[in-house]
Amino acid sequence: MYVLACDRAYLYAHGDRILTADEQARYDQALAERARGVPAQYITGHQEFWGMDLVVSPAVLVPRPETEHVVETVLELAQKNSRARIVDVGTGSGCIALALAKELPGAEIHATDISAAALEIARANAARHDLQARIHFGEGDLLGEVAPATFDFVVSNPPYVGECEAETVEAQVRKFEPKLAVFAGQTGMEMIERLVPQAHGALKPGGWLVMEIGYSSRARVVPLLRDWAEWRFVNDLQGIARVAAARR
Repeated sequence: MYVLACDRAYLYAHGDRILTADEQARYDQALAERARGVPAQYITGHQEFWGMDLVVSPAVLVPRPETEHVVETVLELAQKNSRARIVDVGTGSGCIALALAKELPGAEIHATDISAAALEIARANAARHDLQARIHFGEGDLLGEVAPATFDFVVSNPPYVGECEAETVEAQVRKFEPKLAVFAGQTGMEMIERLVPQAHGALKPGGWLVMEIGYSSRARVVPLLRDWAEWRFVNDLQGIARVAAARR
């Protein structure tokens, strides 16, 4: 499909089609890239998330199905606040911000990232889905200089892999996805430890922090939420705590 720039139906309907020399060369090159471990999404430049076709590059983490649990959690909590002010911290490809903008047309969506290259991809994805007027993008480290009590929701899929466990990470992630988006420091908790107090200050009373966490992070996240009014965890389809949600 990638080489022929066609959809699946065309591919199945033209199974006897002979590739041109240029098409064969492009196909061989794509196979060679995949054989050395490059994620298929970086080869094709695309990944689906929340029913949207998103542009991706090595500047951003490849959006994953588990992150849709973050979107689902926010949508559940935002049912009574259709005009919520939401910030997606570390937006990367923009997948979370775009999904929320799509589902919450009355919400005010902000998206930040420390990487200018990632923000370029996120803006391109917003334009592709005609959501560029709905999302305010900004470059910065986590919540930066955000004024107190600004947002109803702070949402994030922060880096949560520790350098101490780098060898346990899938090779294609370790070698090809942006280290800034994968690794948080030696223990993997460094970014979350910074984000939680910053989010507490940036949220309005009653506002929610919703963030993705690592498969083994639950016990280490709980102590960080002791001062919050309430908190809960959402499991993924494997029964692993994947999302932490806390109310200010």
